[in-house]
Amino acid sequence: MHPAEQPDISCVIPLYNEAESLPELHAWIDRVLAGRRFEVIYVDDGSKDGSWETIEKLHADHPQEVVGVRFARNYGKSAALQTGFARARGRIVVTLDADLQDSPDEIPRLEQRMEAEAARPAEQNPAHQALQLGHPCRQRHPPARLQLRHQGLPA
Repeated sequence: MHPAEQPDISCVIPLYNEAESLPELHAWIDRVLAGRRFEVIYVDDGSKDGSWETIEKLHADHPQEVVGVRFARNYGKSAALQTGFARARGRIVVTLDADLQDSPDEIPRLEQRMEAEAARPAEQNPAHQALQLGHPCRQRHPPARLQLRHQGLPA
């Protein structure tokens, strides 16, 4: 994938001390999304076990697919997810846990379901209705703003 091309799918993966599982997870994602335009955004939430070095190697081996973001200390999963979402360029964004608890095999089914929902008329789509400005849910829970200092690999 050329850097200027928008990926079909962005996988956001927050992690803390998951160096051992990352190569297996990336290989699994690569198999599931073979032939697709995708990116994997690994957000290292202050790991101490060599996770960042593993991300750097994955980036060196797959520079068009792998984006790495490193926090100087542990800020928590929510901050890592928010940062990953901010970096995501995909038409569809999915999250996976780095500990192999979430199956990348579910990504194509999730994509199909999202496309089916998107094809529904807006007045029949609950997700669209909830995101309309002025919806009570939106008023009670405005988007959070959080700024973190981090070191990232080039996108």
